[in-house]
Amino acid sequence: MADIIKVKATDGSEVQFINEVFSSGGMKDAYWCPGKKEVVLFFRDKVDARTKDRLNNIVGLYRDRIFNQPGGQYWSKLFCWPTKMVEWNGKTGIVVPAYDGTFFFADGNFKGKEKNGKWFASPKLRNKFLRPQDKGTWLNHFHMLIKIARAVKRLHAAGLAHSDLSYNNVLVDPPTGSACVIDCDGLVVPGKYPPDVVGTPDFIAPEVLSTRTLPVDDPNRKLPCRATDRHALAVMIYMYLLYRHPLRGSKVYDVNDEQRDEVLAMGEKALFIEHPTDRSNRVKPEQLSPAELPQGDPAKLPYTICGPYLKALFDRAFIEGLHDPDKRPSANEWEEALVKTTDLMQPCSNPNCREHWFVFDNTTKPRCPFCGTEYKGVLPVLNLYYSPSHGKFLSENYRLMVYDKQTLYMWHVNRFVVPNEKISDEDKKPVGDFHFHNGQWILINRRLPDMWDKTDNKQIPVGGYVPLTEGRKILLSAKDGGRLIVVQLVKN
Repeated sequence: MADIIKVKATDGSEVQFINEVFSSGGMKDAYWCPGKKEVVLFFRDKVDARTKDRLNNIVGLYRDRIFNQPGGQYWSKLFCWPTKMVEWNGKTGIVVPAYDGTFFFADGNFKGKEKNGKWFASPKLRNKFLRPQDKGTWLNHFHMLIKIARAVKRLHAAGLAHSDLSYNNVLVDPPTGSACVIDCDGLVVPGKYPPDVVGTPDFIAPEVLSTRTLPVDDPNRKLPCRATDRHALAVMIYMYLLYRHPLRGSKVYDVNDEQRDEVLAMGEKALFIEHPTDRSNRVKPEQLSPAELPQGDPAKLPYTICGPYLKALFDRAFIEGLHDPDKRPSANEWEEALVKTTDLMQPCSNPNCREHWFVFDNTTKPRCPFCGTEYKGVLPVLNLYYSPSHGKFLSENYRLMVYDKQTLYMWHVNRFVVPNEKISDEDKKPVGDFHFHNGQWILINRRLPDMWDKTDNKQIPVGGYVPLTEGRKILLSAKDGGRLIVVQLVKN
């Protein structure tokens, strides 16, 4: 039986751990604390004074600002954040919460293994090794990505950057749409010497990769920061939705030097594989293994299947901002686009569809891009309008797709209610729901006191319903920020 070691943390509290390494990573060895609710990670190499200062800020100042304030409990689910720093036998360590059981495979061939994001972003791994129940649905992936974008947004709002944001450092569980950012001891802290890590291959920003050989204090050397996180976040979102890398195409930059070719392809010469005018880095399907298809072929599943909001941000990330960091979308913009895209999603009627959901493509004959199944019947599309002044409504370029038993929420009703981490429990409750009833689509009012059918000029009481017919106008709320719905019917 291994000994129980007791040490004092830098904050004066006592930390106990079992003197037995149960896991080792690239830089640290892991020891369980009694009860296995926490882990102590000791750095194998000596930690210098500047790094200790940076770690003290992470476990102290920034942990307090994020987790010990109102709403802090929410963030504890999205981060595995170091709680204390310790010293033992000349080694520096950090105490972190143990990963939630959700992020381990419960059974199957990989029982007990961590749900590293690569399992779910690589077409080869998904297609060859994962069972359907492990993959979740496409909608689950959106929910997962909303949490990742939200976590990165919180880091950036605090002035921090991750430095090594990748699918290796985000644990995910697609079946539940859960995500947790890990390895937070490597955060870039304002005014402190940056960590040694420059990132994980495939996620390193081009400017970091192309200047990595310069001395750290060279003004031309680009180091991890919020702008590089934005690149990594964009890559991660693209990969979790399309299961391929946005920059790994067929173009070869150096036929004689594989390492230099890699640096150019991901760095100075990086080019979006779906660039609209420069086709030189297009994927050649014949070069892919069968296990990478069809996801690996953009001609089969182009990035436009992700809908207009994400398409616009992918353009900014991989065309305008690929070599111009200031033009990259923020984490907040990604979160908003992901949320709005979930409102455009439809369940696929094919029970054998591997993704189960798809984004409405604004055509008269909507079809699932993953299995080709067409939507049959009448499909209501709700166009949302807002009122900048009394009696006048303008389009928000915001749509809500309807499907049977779908719910309406306050963030659809009022433009000042935002579905983010600050939303109240009251505003999380459904306020209406949609049904296909007796051959027609209806919206049932569950909680809205001033819903009006403006077409027939009558109030819809709580418990009442309004039919969704072509051109019908429904005022959801007369309050400031309240929206008007205009119904459009797509028939196929």
